[in-house]
Amino acid sequence: MRVAGRIFERSFNYKGVEIEDVQVEAFDGLFLRVLVTAERGIKPKDIESPWLEDDELRWIAYRATSTPSIVVGRLEAGTEMYVPSERTPDKRDGVVIQYWYSYRRDISVEEQIRKFWREVSIRIRQDILSCSGGTSRLFNYLPKEVSVGEVDTYELVGKCGGGYERVVNKYDGREMIIVPLMSGFDFEIERKLLYGIGIAGAALWIFCTSVNECREACREAVKRLYNVEGCITPFGACPSGSLPENYPPIGPPTNYYYCPSLRNIVKNSKVPEGVRAIYEIVINSMDIDSLRKAIRESVNVLVQYPGVVGISAANYGGRLGRLLLRLSDLLC
Repeated sequence: MRVAGRIFERSFNYKGVEIEDVQVEAFDGLFLRVLVTAERGIKPKDIESPWLEDDELRWIAYRATSTPSIVVGRLEAGTEMYVPSERTPDKRDGVVIQYWYSYRRDISVEEQIRKFWREVSIRIRQDILSCSGGTSRLFNYLPKEVSVGEVDTYELVGKCGGGYERVVNKYDGREMIIVPLMSGFDFEIERKLLYGIGIAGAALWIFCTSVNECREACREAVKRLYNVEGCITPFGACPSGSLPENYPPIGPPTNYYYCPSLRNIVKNSKVPEGVRAIYEIVINSMDIDSLRKAIRESVNVLVQYPGVVGISAANYGGRLGRLLLRLSDLLC
């Protein structure tokens, strides 16, 4: 049931739900977009198995994108979409993965990409090459027209062959590094991966009268984003946003002004009366068009749930990032 009255000072109505008239605050981000394929070789029942190891492609996706951590100066990642075999270079099922790193305009791109690529290379070596069952291949999946540069994968990944790696042209002219493995399957990675500068950290806040319904609504919204090309949700249905100040050494604390359990404890609590849950959905996008579509798609799912009484966006007055995009412009 919707709460009575307005919960935001400035808002507009969208399909029966109150939307706060606020700007979505985001920041520039460096990103890599890759396609990983693998021999699935599983029975249909294994696709639904709780044991991710039964499905090598899902195991890769979850291992290689775990622990988002831009907020502590490293990188974050997410699964964009699964790709059927007829749309991949080697005609095997694949998964598109995005890796993201914060981008600063006062530091050279070359210096930042070196640090970024070192972090990504660790995930490729440990979570794709080593833990995938030994059948994985990794391809560039970023169109050249939206890229700003490239990384050479030979030094930090290719040399895992101990000197026995080799470079060959395969899959319609792609330059691939072949790394021999004990399993009998060789790991293959495209030598040049393109990177771009996109939009990171755009976050929707969902205000609900029910914790369980909020969880369900946000999970379904996140699922819908698998249909939006060019974006990821690195945290999924996130149970809390960050406070952009008073950082302890471990990173940003929970945004306690918006914790329903602290409504009567924290001075100046911003939890509206009747709201029992506030979830966050963070979206990273290759460009403004994919971000706009992602927000529309997710909101169109959220408004179908009666327990969703308001939708807003993370905004910290410019302390998070320089990109300010009005929510009404993205939705309407």
